[in-house]
Order: sequence, then C-alpha cells, then structure tokens
Amino acid sequence: MNESEQTELARAYVALSNAHALSFILPMFSSSANYQSSSVGEFNGPEAIGEMMAGFFERFPDVHWNVSTYHHAAVNLVEFEFIMTASEEQSGDRIERRGLEQIEFSEDGSISRISVKTG
Repeated sequence: MNESEQTELARAYVALSNAHALSFILPMFSSSANYQSSSVGEFNGPEAIGEMMAGFFERFPDVHWNVSTYHHAAVNLVEFEFIMTASEEQSGDRIERRGLEQIEFSEDGSISRISVKTG
C-alpha cells in the first residue's frame, strides 16, 4: 500500500467519523488495533474501540472534525491536525478542541493504531 492510498484511507476514516458510520469505520481496524486519546483514554481491539466511539457519538451527536491537510510522518503513518466541534447532548454546551491525530496502517491497509492528542 503506497502513501497516496494510505492518505485516502485516512480521509475516508475522518469522513466516516463525521458521518458517525460505525458499521463502516470498525471494519477498517485490524483485530489487534490500539486507540489512544488524551481525551477518552486507551482502547484495544475493534469491539472496545467501537463501544467507545458509540458512546462518544451519543454524547456529542453533532461532533465534526475539520481537517485541512494530511501528510506522512513515517512509513505507514498518516498524520493530521484537526479542529473538533461538538455540542454535549445533556448540557448543550459547545466545545471546540484542536489536536493532532496519527493513524498507523498495517501492511494489509487496516488501521493498527490511532493516537489522538488534544490541547
């Protein structure tokens, strides 16, 4: 899998996340995938990642990530800065977070690791 294909997969992941399309997002992960976020913690495997994402989408039903550019930080690693906006379901409070996300791909094109740092 080349860098261009990995970039397109990262774009697809963000688009599916913006659509809250878990049934399409979860098959993108390898069986041993790891998800680490400074905001929500660490999760291992698609099932745990999916449970976390479902809860996150429920808590923030209008969550949206805006990404302007994607680039390769290393072999099999796509990195991008984002601005996340959302309203918290119960309180209605609006939040905005800026952060850096890295998506690491396995040789077969599945996502093996995601690291999210917000600040």
